[in-house]
Amino acid sequence: MSTTPAGSSTLTADRDWWRGAVIYQIYPRSYQDSNGDGIGDLKGITARLPHVASLGVDAIWISPFFTSPMKDFGYDVSNYNGVDPIFGLLSDFDDLIAEAHRLGIRVMIDLVLSHTSDQHPWFVESRSSRFNPKADWYVWSDSKPDGTPPNNWMSIFGGSAWQWDPTRLQYYMHNFLTSQPDLNLHNPDVQDALLAVERFWLERGVDGFRLDTINFYFHDKQLRDNPALAPERRNANTAPAVNPYNYQEHLYDKNQPENLEFLKRFRAVMDEYPAIAAVGEVGDSQIGLEIAGQYTSGGDKMHMCYAFEFLAPDPLTPAGVAQVLHDFAKAAPQGWACWAFSNHDVVRHVSRWSLGISDHEAHAKFLASLLMTLRGSVCIYQGEELGLTEADLAFEDLQDPYGIQFWPDFKGRDGCRTPMVWDASAVNGGFGDGKPWLPVPQEHLARAVSVQQTDQRSVLNHYRRFLAFRKQYPAFAKGEIEFRPYEAPVLGFERRFGNETILCLFNMSGEATAVDRPVEKLEVLEGHGFETHLGDDKITLPAWSGFFARVD
Repeated sequence: MSTTPAGSSTLTADRDWWRGAVIYQIYPRSYQDSNGDGIGDLKGITARLPHVASLGVDAIWISPFFTSPMKDFGYDVSNYNGVDPIFGLLSDFDDLIAEAHRLGIRVMIDLVLSHTSDQHPWFVESRSSRFNPKADWYVWSDSKPDGTPPNNWMSIFGGSAWQWDPTRLQYYMHNFLTSQPDLNLHNPDVQDALLAVERFWLERGVDGFRLDTINFYFHDKQLRDNPALAPERRNANTAPAVNPYNYQEHLYDKNQPENLEFLKRFRAVMDEYPAIAAVGEVGDSQIGLEIAGQYTSGGDKMHMCYAFEFLAPDPLTPAGVAQVLHDFAKAAPQGWACWAFSNHDVVRHVSRWSLGISDHEAHAKFLASLLMTLRGSVCIYQGEELGLTEADLAFEDLQDPYGIQFWPDFKGRDGCRTPMVWDASAVNGGFGDGKPWLPVPQEHLARAVSVQQTDQRSVLNHYRRFLAFRKQYPAFAKGEIEFRPYEAPVLGFERRFGNETILCLFNMSGEATAVDRPVEKLEVLEGHGFETHLGDDKITLPAWSGFFARVD
């Protein structure tokens, strides 16, 4: 049983809470700085939970706050059971959980189990010799006879996935930075250690996990070379187009079948506790939906997964949206998706999909509403509710090693990680008194919470309004989806749950359009924030708008 920190809670032990949940992602470095050191922290998150609660979301996902040398800003963990001092104390996390639960918000944390920091004590011991108790806890291999790496595997951050270690006279594998060695989950002792980490945080009262790069946990034991990928199949969604990682078909360095049994072990621990859920990030643009289907099938692995389809740069189209949902349903007939348009790793979607769009506010509201009516759960990334754009940072301001490596062809991930803007009149937009770790873009101040709070037409209040609208109708969270054959730019589908059917129409263009009124009797739904124009024979859809009606 969970030892949740003391404090009253408005949460119920609903094991199915995650199905159709709206989850708000917090990148702790950039949310709220409570002590003036320029870096957001756990106390800052706790102080801003009333804002999160005002949105009406079901849960928060907090990106890593564990002890780390911060070479990849927390995704290089050196102590899974500790809070890094820049974020505060373990007691601060306990306070955060207690306050979140009091406000009716569940807390999910980001676990990075495929790799650690090279400063983790496990790796320090592992690299000390070939014969220590943890010698096989990481992926080690002898070189080829000519001293080159054991195979052709590539790192997502550029170059070989192998780094030479002069003490062991062997290579170790790293899918990301050289300072992020990959754990060897073929070793059952490693699995047991990671399950102990899972249990540690469950005992502290967390409600679930977001599992980073979930398909990277296992590698091919034979270390076989990946085959080349035909140029026409190269896809820049997993890695930027300038990265040769896209030149391989990743058959052997990830997506291994052994992962299914480990995920079952991970799920079994969660099932010992009430109302726990996990969402896995499938880091693969080649076969992401197929993997998501495998990992969410059977009710004994992940509750839900999200892939990269809606995190891609390709513009949204009615046919494209329908195809993604169709492909997921085909790949995962028993599974459940978790959709996101933005996160801490990709260009913010209002910038990514903004080419030729003049009405930023209307576009941002439209995208929010579309995301929240698709079948599946939803992740909203901090600042998305303000319509924040991607920041254009100077090279000297960059912190992300990924962007520094590939500048200027790929500018990295800092542009979506700049601090939240709370108060347009306060220093640093209200983020904190000290110089922020990344600059606060001047153009973001006009979109601060203080500016949008009292404007009922703002993007912020549209998120609040639409989330409240969504909660009125269980079909949005739990229902099936069936697409209707409308022509572009209109996307049409029905959400069905029990005896209720809701027709959803979206005009995915900057020009007003009209469609024929369905023959069924319609009860127009209000409260979502879009204008409704229902005539005797036509439904008129203003630019970037939605229409919702109960079908009898």
